[in-house]
Amino acid sequence: MGMEMNNDQLIVFAILGLTLGLFIWNRWRYDLVAVVALMAVALFGLIPAEQVFMGFGHPAVITVAAVLVISRGLSNAGVVDTVARILTLCGDRLWVQVATLTGAVAISSAFMNNVGALALLMPVAIWMSRKSGRSPSFLLMPLAFGSLLGGMLTMIGTPPNIIIAEYRSQTGADAFAMFDFFPVGLGVTLVGVIFISLIGWRLTPQRKSTSDESLFEIKAYTTEVRLPVETKFVGKTLHELLAAMEDEIDMTVLALIRNDNLRQMPSTYTVLRANDILLIEADSESLQTLLTLSEMKLAEALEKDSTDSTENEAVPANHSDDSTPAESTAANNKIDSAEPGELTLTEVIVAPGSILIGNSASRLDVRERYGVNILAAARQGQRMSKRMNSLRFVVGDILLVQGHEDSLQSGINQLGCLTLASRGLNIGRPRNVLLASGIFVMAMALIALGLVPAATGLVAAAATMVLVKLISPGEIYNSIDMPVIVLLAAMLPVGLALESTGSSVLIADALMQLTRELPPAMMLAGLMIAVMLLSNVINNAAAAILAAPIAIKLAQGMEWSADPFLMAVAIAASSAFLTPIGHQSNTLVMAPGGYKFSDYWRMGLPLSLLIVISAVPLILWIWPL
Repeated sequence: MGMEMNNDQLIVFAILGLTLGLFIWNRWRYDLVAVVALMAVALFGLIPAEQVFMGFGHPAVITVAAVLVISRGLSNAGVVDTVARILTLCGDRLWVQVATLTGAVAISSAFMNNVGALALLMPVAIWMSRKSGRSPSFLLMPLAFGSLLGGMLTMIGTPPNIIIAEYRSQTGADAFAMFDFFPVGLGVTLVGVIFISLIGWRLTPQRKSTSDESLFEIKAYTTEVRLPVETKFVGKTLHELLAAMEDEIDMTVLALIRNDNLRQMPSTYTVLRANDILLIEADSESLQTLLTLSEMKLAEALEKDSTDSTENEAVPANHSDDSTPAESTAANNKIDSAEPGELTLTEVIVAPGSILIGNSASRLDVRERYGVNILAAARQGQRMSKRMNSLRFVVGDILLVQGHEDSLQSGINQLGCLTLASRGLNIGRPRNVLLASGIFVMAMALIALGLVPAATGLVAAAATMVLVKLISPGEIYNSIDMPVIVLLAAMLPVGLALESTGSSVLIADALMQLTRELPPAMMLAGLMIAVMLLSNVINNAAAAILAAPIAIKLAQGMEWSADPFLMAVAIAASSAFLTPIGHQSNTLVMAPGGYKFSDYWRMGLPLSLLIVISAVPLILWIWPL
């Protein structure tokens, strides 16, 4: 007969239920939800006052932060880009490209942040797609799933492994070591990569693609163009402009901005004036043709005061022909009036963790601070009709940006965006590649031999990379994903409340009542499926924190070793293959791959089932009950 719940347990379950609901609702950012949950368990006295903020000093949190800094160091040194250069030689056969990219990102993800590994190899996948005349949808989802599989290989491969390693110490055994995850992780990763390479990619949506197609099947950018005083269309009607262009380009005029007034769907008989701004929808090629034939200019998207761009003043006749006029100033990272050829355009995607998310270009003063002009934007599935300086960006937005060739990439990196247009790979100097690799391998060896704890060894490696200038001081905190750090630090005490109130025992008892007659393999499979479903709707680290204490109590109730149960939770928490919100890697490829929410389960469901089938016997063999 099950235990009756006391008041503390009722409160814990209510808080957890509300927290999970908010995670799934996704209206508030997950770190804010975690802090609210932490404050709730603290105010109800479910954890001692001195332990409320203990998560911020927890070894798991420190380890995750160190891994993120090390990932930046390896990226800066060109370690993964050097590997990427080799990958471009794999040929044009699709299954070979899928196998090569998926395997490479899996190996990279074993030792660095999953999203970091994906971000470095994603442009390679896109370049391969363009070269082969195929849609990138064939390669990007396999690449994202490969990054999740590779995280299973080592303790530092993904935050859930780091969390599970620490939870093992609560069972009276030592924490899992760096490569304790490797035997099971290797088997599961090999099965996953082979499935994706031979069968899985065939289940991805086959987006129609042609050689001259827009890179990510984006129909159009929403862009602002200004009519300078010298253009021949000043004084003519909008109809005359459209008629002159209809044989050359495909564009739609969404609005006209004049004297700070926006007119939606302006009449084609509207007479155009100098300094009018047209909000148009056109692809990048049509945009370029329009600028060339009409002598229009790209409007200033990042002006501080939108009225500056709409005043009915003539542009000086001797102004340079740059696409984006700007003030002439010596301030660092500013785009000023430059000679033709000094400015360059490229496409980028707003990546998870970007400072642009939830902000507008004008609010962040992107042009002044980062030397980047955001000229146009496209968002999967909807037309963007707002002006660039007021548009609030979301993950997956694809932007057309402009800047000086020697500083544009730096500005893009600081904004937390990922270059998507075909680019030359940044090959690190051999000294830096060898230096970064040497520091990392040394740290791994010290940790694997048990000479230093994982957190200490990784922090030392990160500090060394800073000292030898592989990472600049300014990049240290930029490379740390603070929302994830706050999530971990806040949820660890919440997990402690689950345990200290006996709630985890209550859940474990209920599970034992349901599964007592089942063989151990079926019990592990059921646990994995439950955690997999959870990790597809909430952050995988949060799923691991909530599931680990229950797994330990379940094992203790059956008088079995906790190791196989913890390992099952670790594998399942990293198997978020069913939705684009289950992991940042899945979110990152959604827009450039042209995927819909429902596309992920096509390959993700059979892959998830295959992981359960392969992982359970491996776990029971390597970590016996």
